[in-house]
Order: sequence, then structure tokens, then C-alpha cells
Amino acid sequence: MPKTLTLHLGLKTDAVEYRYSYAWLFRLMAEEGVTHAQLGSFVELTQLPDEFFLDLRRQAEAHGVRISSVFTTHRELGGCLRQEPGWYEVTRRMHRRFIEVGALLGAETVGGNAGAILRDQMDFKEVGMRRYVDHMRDMLAYAHQCGVPCLTNEPMSCLAEPPTLPGEMRSLAEELIEYHRAHPDTTAAFGYCTDVAHGYADAEGRVIHDHLELLRAALPYTRTLHLKNTDRLYDATFGFTPEERQRGIIQIEQVRDLVLAEADVLPTDTLIGYLEIGGPKLGRDYSDPRLERMLRESFRYLRQAWAA
Repeated sequence: MPKTLTLHLGLKTDAVEYRYSYAWLFRLMAEEGVTHAQLGSFVELTQLPDEFFLDLRRQAEAHGVRISSVFTTHRELGGCLRQEPGWYEVTRRMHRRFIEVGALLGAETVGGNAGAILRDQMDFKEVGMRRYVDHMRDMLAYAHQCGVPCLTNEPMSCLAEPPTLPGEMRSLAEELIEYHRAHPDTTAAFGYCTDVAHGYADAEGRVIHDHLELLRAALPYTRTLHLKNTDRLYDATFGFTPEERQRGIIQIEQVRDLVLAEADVLPTDTLIGYLEIGGPKLGRDYSDPRLERMLRESFRYLRQAWAA
């Protein structure tokens, strides 16, 4: 009998960074019936005291919102793929604090992407990814100690930010999932936070794998999704206002149908899709106020197209 997959709608909080308060955001989400938040990272996150996050959790819960996830915004856990002194050690310290923050918030998943190989040092990719796998094994153990159920990685859109290609996704996920299976009592689970607007175009701008191909390849390992819109070259990213749907290529109904059709391969019975947008230009009196309309219109479309 086919598995029943429940779809929920959430929001990654990037759009309010340095613009509006979290209380403002949680009120808006409650008014629109969006009950899951993914806390997007910001510069101060790893330096703030526990009390900040405990208070943030209380604010969210007061509006019926659960902070279900914590996720990077600025590629700040990418030191495994860098050769300069100090980067790797800083990444390990920061990743531990990310996990601690997730535990304080009661998050089900904590994640980020692996980082980027510098374009003039692409020969470091294999070594860097081996170091990333070893690092993630340690972080899976630490997440278990902290009570965080699952760590996630986000597949990306270029060869400098692995995993991107279907084979890269499969290789990384299966190695870390097998490690968890071998140590189920001492490690957290591993999976992907898959972005529905990621495709792979090569150096000549030819689309080699479109977003649906990459999504299908990632589904057996997918724990959460990022929902956003993009153009034909996977260059710009934006949301789902009526104007944005006119110029974008992502049809969420098509994404939903694929996910439901492939429900049996997913490692979860509940899938949260987090709207992930940066919002309008930051720090302008003429642009910041437009964020509310952008969020409300995107939420209303996604409630019907994704989580109806």
C-alpha cells in the first residue's frame, strides 16, 4: 500500500534579517496559517547566549509557530573545503554551536551546505569532501548528544559546491546514512534539505540537469525542502507573487505531484517545504515595506499549490 505523505508549509526566516523583528514575522505567519519556521543564520548566531534562543522559542510558540529547523544562510560552515589556516577549526566550532542552537529551539533538523571549493583550487575537491564526510560523522555524534534528531545538507547548483550532480548526491548521502545505520544509538540521522529551484547548468550555460531531475535524484534522502522560484538558467531567486510566477519557471504543483508520486522513497512521512526568499532590497525606505505583501502573496499561493 502506498505511503501517505503529509505536506506542511513553513518559512526560512532570512527575509527579516536586519529588517523586521521575529515577533513581527511570527504574527504574520500565524495570520497566514504558516506554522513552521526554519531559522536562517546570521552573523551573530553563534555568539548569542542561550537565553536569546529560549526567548525566541517562546515568542514563536506564543503565535503557534514551531521553529522546526535551523539552517545556514551565508555558507558559513564551509571550512572543510578550504585550505587556509584556521578555516576548518572555525567551522567545527561553529557547527557545534549551530547544533546547540537547534537543541535549544527544539528543532528537528539542523543543516547547511558543505561550502565551496575555490575556483582556482578545484583540485582540492576530493580531499575537501573527504574531510567534510569525516567532519559530518563527528557532528552526527554531537547532534545525538544534544538531542537533535537529524543533520541536513543542501545539494547545490555547480561543480564547485558539492554535492550537485546526481552521483555526488547519492555518494555523500549513502555514506553518511550507512554510518548512522552502523551507529544508530550514538548518532543522529542524515538527510538532504533539497532546494526545488536548483538545477545544473554548465560553463556554457547549457542546462545539463533541470530542477526536477535533481529533485528526483535527491528524494530518497530528502528530509525537508526549500521552496522558491528561479529563471531558466537557475540564476536569480525569488518568490511566488503573481508577478514572480509570471517570470519564474518553478511550478509548485508539478513539484508537489512529483513528491507525492515518489512518496515511498522518502525517508519521512511528513515533509515541510520552507519558503526561502531574501525579500526586496534591504535597507531602503521604498523597498523594505514591500516584504509583507511578498510573503503574504507567496504564502497564499503555496498553501493552495503545496499544502492544500
